[in-house]
Amino acid sequence: MSIGHTLLGLLESGPRHGYDLKRAFDEKFGQDRPLHYGQVYSTMSRLLKHGLVEVDGIETGGGPERKRYAITEAGVTDVQRWLATPEKPEEYLQSTLYTKVVLALLTHRDAAGVLDVQRSEHLRSMRILTDRKRKGDLADQLICDHALFHLEADLRWLELATARLDKLRAEVAA
Repeated sequence: MSIGHTLLGLLESGPRHGYDLKRAFDEKFGQDRPLHYGQVYSTMSRLLKHGLVEVDGIETGGGPERKRYAITEAGVTDVQRWLATPEKPEEYLQSTLYTKVVLALLTHRDAAGVLDVQRSEHLRSMRILTDRKRKGDLADQLICDHALFHLEADLRWLELATARLDKLRAEVAA
């Protein structure tokens, strides 16, 4: 996820302080990985340097100065370009799991056991996500569906790899 583009998009609804941006980000996108304040302020500093945001005001009071940021036209254009650019699909051509299976075969360890343990972990994760989906709002349901579909694809691969393990063992030994 592009933190900078996400913060810019949040600014399109109006100027905000860094604290407000962090809170809005965490509420909409950061349930599993909340943003750190330092990350917000370093990102805003970079966006300011590149002319994508401007300081709309500074408030002083009982604490440190609070800058209020506003998105610039260049920032709006940058968000639009980012939204219109498709994400590169993750192809997983060199996955850690595949490496573990091949290494288990090369070292005469239990590759089927590696696959079984991973299958159990995937099923555990799917149960947690399914429970979260059942209790969540629409946004949380969509996030969970995305993760669940990826886990389902992984499970299909685990079954396929298990079915082809003897053949893979022969190829790896050659």
